[in-house]
Amino acid sequence: MNVSRIYRLLQMITMLQSGRNYTAGELSRELEVSRRTVFRDLNVLEMARVPYYYDRRQDSYRINQHFFLSPLNLTLSEALALLVSARRTQHSSVLPLASSANKAAMKLESVLPQPVRQHLGEVLDKITIRPAPSARHEGLEDMFERLSVAISQGRLCRIVYLSFLERKQMSLLAEPRRLVFVGRAWYLVAYSRRHRQQRTFKLGRIKSLTVTPDRFTPSDKAAEVDFGQAWCMIPEGRLYDVHLRFSPKTAGNVAEVNWHPSQKVQWRPDGSVDFRVRVDGLGEIAWWVLGYGDCVKVLQPPQLAQRVRRTALSVARQYAREAKP
Repeated sequence: MNVSRIYRLLQMITMLQSGRNYTAGELSRELEVSRRTVFRDLNVLEMARVPYYYDRRQDSYRINQHFFLSPLNLTLSEALALLVSARRTQHSSVLPLASSANKAAMKLESVLPQPVRQHLGEVLDKITIRPAPSARHEGLEDMFERLSVAISQGRLCRIVYLSFLERKQMSLLAEPRRLVFVGRAWYLVAYSRRHRQQRTFKLGRIKSLTVTPDRFTPSDKAAEVDFGQAWCMIPEGRLYDVHLRFSPKTAGNVAEVNWHPSQKVQWRPDGSVDFRVRVDGLGEIAWWVLGYGDCVKVLQPPQLAQRVRRTALSVARQYAREAKP
């Protein structure tokens, strides 16, 4: 079945479900096809078990308005986008609710007419999505759901958390604000009463979660998540103007990505790129720079150049020791 016919069938379904009765002649004029084609399309709907019916008294056709979820009114492209998104999470740990997303996708497919479902299936079979590596979220569905409820109801949570920063496991009371996906993992943004400040907690490091019956009143300032001008999500309290020069080998890959809201990219005659950005803190961006090895040079600030140099020398010494007999 070609795409034009599928589109016409969707138009017909939309018309017949609108609440208005259509005669065969009206369908023919609206769809710009012959009456014979209209009857053929009606037969396809019947084979797809779309419950249209014929009103003999008014010599017209219509579909039960409750057959589809009327608030959706999805186009073919919208249905395809949702199914592709669900398939993206099927073999990925990006969403703790991936299993629920897959069930929702199955329900969506089940209510589509068979010809449309077949067409989408053929398209989906030719689409491959390979997501970037992400943190593991298996088994976190229940925690994700309980945190969502705690946030919406403003309930205090007792958390046992494995902190890599403080190198220990700790118990604390937290006022949950928001769930946010950053980089590779899901985080809980919450006000920690232990630390007396807003902190981020990686879901995979929360060892236990207890949603208490006690409520809190969130402040307006804490309601929003603001990572400031941090390279990713950890501001350090000091702004730096960073100037990097990428060699022609990696210039294109760097220039085509929006890494930071403040970035400015300038191509040089030799094919290299000058990359400028204003960031809060050097810790996160230093590791990013190191990932490009000798294809990037730090021009400014000197603090970043020194940090990258120290790490590079440490790596070189490590391999030099291993090379000795």
